[in-house]
Amino acid sequence: MSIELSARSRGAELSDEERKVLTATLVGTTIEWYDFFVYAQAAGLVFGALFFAPMNANNPLLAQIVSFATLGLSFLFRPLGAIVCGHLGDRFGRKNMLVVTLLLMGAATALVGLLPTYAQIGAWAPALLILLRILQGFSAGGEWGGAALMAVESAPVDKRSFFGSFPQIGTPLGMILATGVLWVLTATLGKQAMIEWGWRIPFLLSIVLIVVGIVIRRTVEESPVFQAMQRRHKESSAPLKELMRNHSKEILRTALIFMANNAAGYILIAFIISYGANTLKMPSEQLLLIGTLAAVSWFIFTLLGGILGDKIGRVRCFQIGYGLMVLWAVPMWFLIDSKNLLLFFVSAVGLTVALGLSYGPQAALYAELFPAKVRYSGVSIGYALGAIFGGAFAPMIAQWIIGTYGQSWRVGVYIAVLSLISLITVSTIRDPQGVDLNVHDAGT
Repeated sequence: MSIELSARSRGAELSDEERKVLTATLVGTTIEWYDFFVYAQAAGLVFGALFFAPMNANNPLLAQIVSFATLGLSFLFRPLGAIVCGHLGDRFGRKNMLVVTLLLMGAATALVGLLPTYAQIGAWAPALLILLRILQGFSAGGEWGGAALMAVESAPVDKRSFFGSFPQIGTPLGMILATGVLWVLTATLGKQAMIEWGWRIPFLLSIVLIVVGIVIRRTVEESPVFQAMQRRHKESSAPLKELMRNHSKEILRTALIFMANNAAGYILIAFIISYGANTLKMPSEQLLLIGTLAAVSWFIFTLLGGILGDKIGRVRCFQIGYGLMVLWAVPMWFLIDSKNLLLFFVSAVGLTVALGLSYGPQAALYAELFPAKVRYSGVSIGYALGAIFGGAFAPMIAQWIIGTYGQSWRVGVYIAVLSLISLITVSTIRDPQGVDLNVHDAGT
């Protein structure tokens, strides 16, 4: 595969290898995020009762907060995954690390499906659950950067944002799979059967999905930019040290840019359905269907964000997305509190418009901000820190806000403030669209 691929003429048709790259990054990240979101949904619906039973009997709200805390705990280990996988990916290639992260995530997810509950083994149950969640977080920390770089570094220069949107749309597709599977199971088995044993099925299904993902990823060639680096012997012996010394500003910027999108995303993924079912007492199977349909909208607008990122620029697309999020974050809660399913759906879809436009161009923007030999480490660590600042504890914070103040619109204020910070941060960047990804220093 030519190392000049990223500079190919505009309008050229996709090669077979490019199609393989798009398929591999899309399928792999979809499976990875399916695993991640199955846990997030289960944490909101059943884990409080299953793994924190004594607490749930005395204080269900506190049990729910602790259940969401296990969701957030894994985010603290994302930077470690980003550091380890980023370091190895910058030295030995993107492809190998993508297979490793997929294997690790799949194994941890499948083992959650085999865990005994608190009623069976006592305190060991939540301890083992947390351990497996930590492994999921480590894997997620290394996954996104590798998938994003495989896509963007393999893209024609005028299609980088579009190519980079493929690992991004793996997020809503993973949510569609996770929420869809839970919806089907809840609708067919009933709530009691789901609590007793049905919740295990989505986790065990991960085994089949992981096998498919690994087979597809092993057919893809290494990133052409990394191949060029190897031929020039440009890989750094200490990429992490160089990254921290010369590119700490870019790491902070990328973290703050992602912060609001990730927080709002986890409010959509983990909190809104739980809030509707547990607080508003709306039917969970119908809410799961709404979550699935909202994920379809998220998919569409993420892909649109990737396309627009090539047309109007990455920064401008982010600005539109975050501007919409600032405006929508508070009003959406009045629609949710109406307990009307149609208005609930409108509130969720409105959020996905802002989410998609501020997510689609992310991979291209991040890849263009870092030089090739520290790029995997840079984009992965920035992404992981943004997840900690944003989504790690967003559902737990939202649950605390509801429990303390009893007014859901205050959750919207929390999201609006984060969105404003991300909007201001992305506006400080000179759009690096079109920089040469093969050179030592990328644009800032």
